[in-house]
Amino acid sequence: MFIIDDIEFRPPTPSVTNILGGAGTWSAIGARILSPPPRSRAVGWVVDCGSDFPHELRETIAKWDTGVLIRETPQRLTTRGWNGYGENEHRAFRYTTPKLRLDHAALADTELLWSKSFHLICSPLRCIDLVESILALRSQTSDVGSTPRPLFIWEPVPDLCIPEELTNCLKALKCIDVISPNHSELGGFFGTSTDGKDHVDYRKIERLCDQWLQNGIGSEGRGGIVVRGGKDGCLVKRPGLQKWLPAYHQSSTKVVDPTGGGNGFLGGLAVGLVRGGATSGVENLEEAAQWGSIAASFAIEQVGMPVLAHNPQGETWNDVRVEDRLSEFKQRLDLYVQP
Repeated sequence: MFIIDDIEFRPPTPSVTNILGGAGTWSAIGARILSPPPRSRAVGWVVDCGSDFPHELRETIAKWDTGVLIRETPQRLTTRGWNGYGENEHRAFRYTTPKLRLDHAALADTELLWSKSFHLICSPLRCIDLVESILALRSQTSDVGSTPRPLFIWEPVPDLCIPEELTNCLKALKCIDVISPNHSELGGFFGTSTDGKDHVDYRKIERLCDQWLQNGIGSEGRGGIVVRGGKDGCLVKRPGLQKWLPAYHQSSTKVVDPTGGGNGFLGGLAVGLVRGGATSGVENLEEAAQWGSIAASFAIEQVGMPVLAHNPQGETWNDVRVEDRLSEFKQRLDLYVQP
């Protein structure tokens, strides 16, 4: 869902308004960062523009050169939200205009229906419904037999990462290919904290993920998990693989606003699963998580979206070439000691 954000920081940092936001937008920019033109047009997302939609935001979206589907809804106000930050990066959120939620119907009769991957941000039962509905829509066309099943990447909504939803979560895991909660959301499903004294509780996170893998992820049990742990990086886990990756930014001074970091990570992860390396799909989960880490690094360096620019060597984001940052990160991983 597309949202225009107003963000209120702790004093003395001033508040900001009319910021491009929404989980879908951050996911799209994460994918776009790793998709220079002409691949940029393969990044699909939906923007519902109300009567109050700012012209400058239209210009920014157009510069990204994505496969965005812009839908004009002049009879309503654009979905807007208020974000307030407190201690320990705690974020409060509320909608300030009625939200216009996306579902599978938004994909009907569009190229978006034929995406190679879908990033779903929802409750367990809605995840099941969306996967089944998207596959049903695709099956209604005559040439579906020649089209591979898409990858489904599920980011559970925080409010329903609770023990009462664990049974539904286990059902949803059978429908998807990759689940990616943050460490608190993972613990929430099991009614436990995954925080350690100075870091996340690495061993507990691994044990909880083992329970999900034993249940089976994906229709054939070959799906994977990426648990996002903020400054402590992420855990990548699938049958036959368990590995921690560090966060790209190792200094908190580089993190200006963490708002879109998780969603941006998953946008980068999605294109990494589809495009990265010699393999594709969940077999490529470790490489895809590296792409996600780089996408997240650009998302959190400023308030709002990272800045796209062009120079003779190609495009830059926040004055950095994405290839350079990814290459540097890979070199650092060679020396990284597993926690």
